Amino acid sequence: MSCGEPHETDCSEVLDHLYEFLDHEMPDSDCTKFETHFEECSPCLEKYGLEQAVKKLVKRCCGQDDVPADLRAKVMGRIDLIRSGQAVPDQDLTAAPVDGAAARVTEA
Repeated sequence: MSCGEPHETDCSEVLDHLYEFLDHEMPDSDCTKFETHFEECSPCLEKYGLEQAVKKLVKRCCGQDDVPADLRAKVMGRIDLIRSGQAVPDQDLTAAPVDGAAARVTEA
């Protein structure tokens, strides 16, 4: 997505790293660039507002649930693989089926 206007920071860069911005996982200098971009670009500001609202809704509705440590480790492992550019397997072969879910999926 791009608004068609020239910006110091391109719309695609902002949108590619939007969750890092929302989660405060980027350096302050990059945050400043993004804030400046949002002041100049209403489509990106709108997308930011929407994603921020979704994040708040998810936190409100699901924020009390504890994530199992093994699930968190698997998700973080996949994120690390994606960020490093490595191939990510379609399925985790080490995961055990839950309540016969794998059998139901293969039957469908």
